[in-house]
Amino acid sequence: MRFFVLFILSLSTLLAKTAYEEGANIYVQKGCYSCHGNTLEGLHQYPHLANRAKGYMTYKLKYFREGKADTQQQEMMITFAKGLSDKDIDNLTTYMYEYVEEKNKQSYDDSFSAEGDGGS
Repeated sequence: MRFFVLFILSLSTLLAKTAYEEGANIYVQKGCYSCHGNTLEGLHQYPHLANRAKGYMTYKLKYFREGKADTQQQEMMITFAKGLSDKDIDNLTTYMYEYVEEKNKQSYDDSFSAEGDGGS
């Protein structure tokens, strides 16, 4: 019986998502990538988020969640942060802090070659 309990506990640990994975899911679900990029690089005038200090990012997200902002541009973050729980913020900031870009990931198949006249 003791081994069965240990087996179930170890299996549940393997199946449970890490804070990093949960943070990655929240990042996509909340649409963070639309302003901050798929690789947290920051787009246009929006800041990069990759490898930022976890404590600072936690402070800022909680600040936004309280309905506060320092600039007009930051005010748009209030609506995104309102629905975040403390656990969500912890997972999201873990993802941002520990972010590692996949080096071999290709966004398209560069081996494709067009043939024919385009289907006319």
